[in-house]
Amino acid sequence: MQRNLTIDIGNTRTKIALFEENELVQKEVWEILDMDRLRELSYNQKVKKVILSSVAKVPTAVEDFFMTQFYYLHLSAQTPLPIGLQYLTPDTLGKDRVAAAVGAQHIYPGENCLVIDAGTCITMDMLDRNGVFLGGNISPGIEMRLKAMHHFTARLPLVKQADIGGHLKENPLGNSTENAIRLGGELGALLETEGFIKLMEKRFQHLIVILTGGDTDFFVKNIKTKIFAHPNLVLIGLNQILQYNAKLTDGF
Repeated sequence: MQRNLTIDIGNTRTKIALFEENELVQKEVWEILDMDRLRELSYNQKVKKVILSSVAKVPTAVEDFFMTQFYYLHLSAQTPLPIGLQYLTPDTLGKDRVAAAVGAQHIYPGENCLVIDAGTCITMDMLDRNGVFLGGNISPGIEMRLKAMHHFTARLPLVKQADIGGHLKENPLGNSTENAIRLGGELGALLETEGFIKLMEKRFQHLIVILTGGDTDFFVKNIKTKIFAHPNLVLIGLNQILQYNAKLTDGF
């Protein structure tokens, strides 16, 4: 069966996934975008359609390869979407936020969804039951908070995230400067996220809370609200955008 290739180029890593229609069959994470590996993967896996989302400029050789060999879609602000956008500045709306919302609609159609992407930044976005992206918030991720306290002060040390389990709120008082900084970053992000969930629950009935991103495990272990973790939400959304656009193009 011919496959769809989805590529998500982030600030530090590239996530690549292969889909057979709606089913994710293979996922890889690369430190760098390797043209030879891309070419080998595309041919060996019988790829027919490709979508690419990137936070940075994509090398011309990559674009040329995909445009000449496959049905190719480079996600942009002008790309038709299977959801509505109620956003004043669509040109500045992050592609990962859009893709995550599309992924949420695919998994939970007809539901009010709060999509939380806990990565470098924490984004919290609302998609209503009619499939309309209403907007949301962006705040620093946990690692960014810890680095900022070190960078913008003269004496606070650089503290890294702790590999801890749940029950963070059982001991919320730091007993050393290092613990105080770590709790400030981690517990602060946790309480902020919980507060936003409660705020949205007051506005939207039957709210589905969806978590994705690198810090998903931390929030799942520490938030008592029922949460659905979907680590591949952005890739799933990209695949849905690809299929939606391919159908618009004379049923490609």
